[in-house]
Amino acid sequence: MHRLFAIFTASVALLGCQQPAASAQLTDPERDEVREVVREYILENPEIIEEALIELQRRARAREMQAVYDAVAANYDAIYNDPRDPRLGADDAEIVIVEFMDYKCSYCRVAASWVEDVRERYGDRVQVLFKEYPILGEDSTEAARAALAALRQGADVYAAFHMAMVNSSGPLPAARIDQLATVSGVNVAQMREDMADPAIMAHINQVRSLGRALNVTGTPFFIVDGVVVPGANEMALDQALAEALRG
Repeated sequence: MHRLFAIFTASVALLGCQQPAASAQLTDPERDEVREVVREYILENPEIIEEALIELQRRARAREMQAVYDAVAANYDAIYNDPRDPRLGADDAEIVIVEFMDYKCSYCRVAASWVEDVRERYGDRVQVLFKEYPILGEDSTEAARAALAALRQGADVYAAFHMAMVNSSGPLPAARIDQLATVSGVNVAQMREDMADPAIMAHINQVRSLGRALNVTGTPFFIVDGVVVPGANEMALDQALAEALRG
């Protein structure tokens, strides 16, 4: 206790915490003594360095998450009220789950099973809003364009095609996309015609800009009734959804 008190007193003196200037100054020998006390304490208790690093990381993560929440609030309309985005579930649902996703993302495949389970369990109490967010190359962009084009043929058609692509492993070249579209009930010729519409690529680019504003650096990225959940963290997703449903 004496040593801790000495460290505290010396630290206050060094920082000059609202003390008169004269009392806040230390002589060189006193400064050396303080440094030696601090050094000895750290050597005797090296775990405090690890504790300090952990706390620094926690604070950094907290600052990052606060910045994300601030961005969510600032971009609320773009997140929730873009009529071009695919939505599955009732428009008057209690809870809206937003997912930024990429069809080539293996973690999105894991998350897709969670989304489907949620829709089966809660039905129209939950609406899922998809943000087509291709960040993994040209195949991803091609798949996103195809999905948004298929959406023009109806939400049910989109839902079947979306699940077929997100659950498909391996590359997604044009021929594979067309094959998955065919088995999903999509009019492929119409889909390809609609994919050429510049408005679809403009939509994707706007979602990309939104993702950058929210610091979405990977997929999936969820917003569950306002709660941000990066990644396919089913435990965190379940907790956020349970709390939202409790109201």
